[in-house]
Amino acid sequence: METSLTTTEEGRTASGLASYDYGIARRLSAWGVHVFTASGAVLGLLGLLSVAAGDAKACLAWLGLALVVDGVDGTLARRASVKQVLPGIDGSVLDLVIDYLTYVVVPAVFMHRFGLLPDGFGVAFAGWVLLTSLYCFANVGMKSGDNYFVGFPAIWNVVALYLWILGLDPWINAGVVLVLGLLTFTTVKFLHPFRVRKLMRLNILVTGLWLASSAALVELQPERPMALFLLWIATSAYYAGMCLWRTLRGPSRE
Repeated sequence: METSLTTTEEGRTASGLASYDYGIARRLSAWGVHVFTASGAVLGLLGLLSVAAGDAKACLAWLGLALVVDGVDGTLARRASVKQVLPGIDGSVLDLVIDYLTYVVVPAVFMHRFGLLPDGFGVAFAGWVLLTSLYCFANVGMKSGDNYFVGFPAIWNVVALYLWILGLDPWINAGVVLVLGLLTFTTVKFLHPFRVRKLMRLNILVTGLWLASSAALVELQPERPMALFLLWIATSAYYAGMCLWRTLRGPSRE
């Protein structure tokens, strides 16, 4: 029996439709989602240019926008059925390439450029960030059955934000970077607020409060209003608590 597929058959999706069988509006919508995801690369470039210009606040602002784009593009992609409408474009690969830039490369340069790492060791620790993150991005078991990240998910943009706002000693920062890099290779669970179904609404609400308080603290730096700072700490503690609870619970039952 003939097992090879014709070009027409290969273009068909699981639903039995080829990409060109969808209307122009559906295809434009799907392309629009991919363009939205791809905008993260431009935001990463703007972040790098801000680092070069010595503007830490601007860099964190661009990284914050990239974080928002990455947080919602998956939902948009599912609603637009991009896998079915545009089967020739792998949105997951596109997302990973951009994430490595905005989550890893730009934050590593940021930490080195703005003196968050010890003098003379900045390149070494920045390299540690780049290398350990490669394992995270290549790990096929990156997520658990209930959509928690397994191991530190290379969110170095968030780490850079914390280290910059807290203003800790560079050697303390180096210890944090070292430990988090090592956690990449563990089974410690980290919350994905937009994918974990349990308490999703609460997770998204807390994430929104964290984003708002983070943006305000960046804008007001070096001032640090106590109420705002406590809100930031409280939302951070919630996230840490969810990660600890899920880690201690053990293997996913889903």
